[in-house]
Amino acid sequence: MKKLLFAAAAVLTVILTDTAGAADLPMKAEPIVARFSWTGCYLGGTLGGAFARKDITDPVQLVQDSFNGPGSTTGITTVRVSPNGAIVGGQIGCDYQFANNAVIGIEGFAGGLSNKSSTAFALPLGGPGDSAAAQATTDFLTSITGRLGYAFDRVLLYGRGGFALAGDKYEVLGSFNATPFNFTGLENRIGWTAGAGVEWAFSPHWSVNLEYDYYGFGTKTVTMFDAGNQLLGFVDVKQNIQVVKVGLNFHAWGLGW
Repeated sequence: MKKLLFAAAAVLTVILTDTAGAADLPMKAEPIVARFSWTGCYLGGTLGGAFARKDITDPVQLVQDSFNGPGSTTGITTVRVSPNGAIVGGQIGCDYQFANNAVIGIEGFAGGLSNKSSTAFALPLGGPGDSAAAQATTDFLTSITGRLGYAFDRVLLYGRGGFALAGDKYEVLGSFNATPFNFTGLENRIGWTAGAGVEWAFSPHWSVNLEYDYYGFGTKTVTMFDAGNQLLGFVDVKQNIQVVKVGLNFHAWGLGW
């Protein structure tokens, strides 16, 4: 009986000793997960559609007064041309994310456009068989904008606004009293842009975004020259461009990437 009591006491002593030793062992630290941040710079490409509206005033007077002399045309005619097409470009920018998840940044964008369209119009003083059309082409679009947004971890909602520049070509062509003409005007116009979008970082260094931008360029006078007939005149052009685009960005030099 005494042997059994001694054995039980020995087992109890071992159990208590092991338990006390385990209590003294350090606890295993939980892994630290780095906070995702949009802070950093990026470089990417863009593909989308561009939809322009150009109101040209007054191509009728341009043609008729150039051939018949000033004052020949009465009234004012505005011809609307809507060149739509694709836009392909690239962007580079930098962002900074604050502790409250607000994000500010700056971005430069440049793109080439395939926008080209024409609209026919009548020449009241012309002869039978005469025809005329106003044609507009936009071949490039650039902007420098500020960006302000709010980050939901890897999803960023943002708005942007800033300065823009468009490269345009205008033509008024046809025939007047059986004489062919082709008035051409080239213009680089400065305006403004504003838009909004959403961006998703699907990996530590890559993100994709969907964005809408409005470009306003106001009304400007464009000089038109017909080299074949050595005629010079002017039209007023009011224009705006709307762009919907998808972009892919590579992010580098950021904090927490």
